[in-house]
Amino acid sequence: MLEIASSFRRVPGYLDTPSYGLPARATATALRRAARAWEQGVLDPAALDGSVDRMRAAYASLVGAEPEDVALASATSQVVGMVAASLPDGARVLVARGDFASVPLPFVHDPRLDVRVVPLDRIVAETARGADLVAVSAVQSSDGTVLDLAALAMAARVAGVRTLVDVSHAVGWMPLVARDFDVVVASAYKWLGTPRGIALAAVRPEASWVRPVSASWYGSDAPWQSLYGHDVELSAASRRLDISPPWQLVEAGAVALELLAAQGAEAIGRHSVGLANEFRARVGLPAGESPIVAIDGVDPAALARAGVKAAARGGRARLGFYVYNDERDVEAAASAVRVAQPA
Repeated sequence: MLEIASSFRRVPGYLDTPSYGLPARATATALRRAARAWEQGVLDPAALDGSVDRMRAAYASLVGAEPEDVALASATSQVVGMVAASLPDGARVLVARGDFASVPLPFVHDPRLDVRVVPLDRIVAETARGADLVAVSAVQSSDGTVLDLAALAMAARVAGVRTLVDVSHAVGWMPLVARDFDVVVASAYKWLGTPRGIALAAVRPEASWVRPVSASWYGSDAPWQSLYGHDVELSAASRRLDISPPWQLVEAGAVALELLAAQGAEAIGRHSVGLANEFRARVGLPAGESPIVAIDGVDPAALARAGVKAAARGGRARLGFYVYNDERDVEAAASAVRVAQPA
């Protein structure tokens, strides 16, 4: 049992973290406190800059970056769109077939770009052949397939290919080395357990080519002195790419990320993948590398009737095991699947 498991309210059978993670008690408390302050008119936006800085530091710790690398966004697609807009006309972009739509769509719908869609198992080899940018998820949302990030980083480095990696389904449980890539972005409401509306991106210092397409006052090193005018100087660090913070959410976000960073991705990964593999063994599936398990021929509605919360993705039931799950959830899910599967 992980030390931080006791920080969460137990929700038996909740195996839908790939859709949204559950908040720790302290995260939910921080969110309620912010809502009360908002309702009472005592929310102090400037004081919440400290919470944003804490999110930067915790995210950096989880992805293997530095706090000054981290930019604040509201959604992964916003960051991907900014990267797409930063590429020159005619840039060649590689994306993976079947990836979560927020990764390829900003490139596909930019008529200036030459986008090539390749099978996921070919993404490293095609990167080695050359392109201007490769954009891909570290872990597939649909079924938990894990990309060989070390091989991708090596292929991109040798071929001189810029990189964008969506770690929305990896950060929190998978050790990462963000500075191996240009941009490492995550929607934080999944495995990081924040309220929806927070995304974070580690942008390595060498990626100065990423332009502040949505430049705002908060991209300055002194945002509260940069509210007006056209001559605001943006930060030299990655915060030049910031949007302004969702004030009601950032303290809860900081609490959520700090809790996971204190536990460490390696321990969380052992626990989460270990539970997933216990489940795989009980339903006759081979062991895997991911806490996400996709099962053919099972209706998530049937699992719900048995008290197991999962999602329907790509015609399969998708389950995800995480810090607040234990062997009781494994047994409940395995029993439900055995009943739900056709004879």
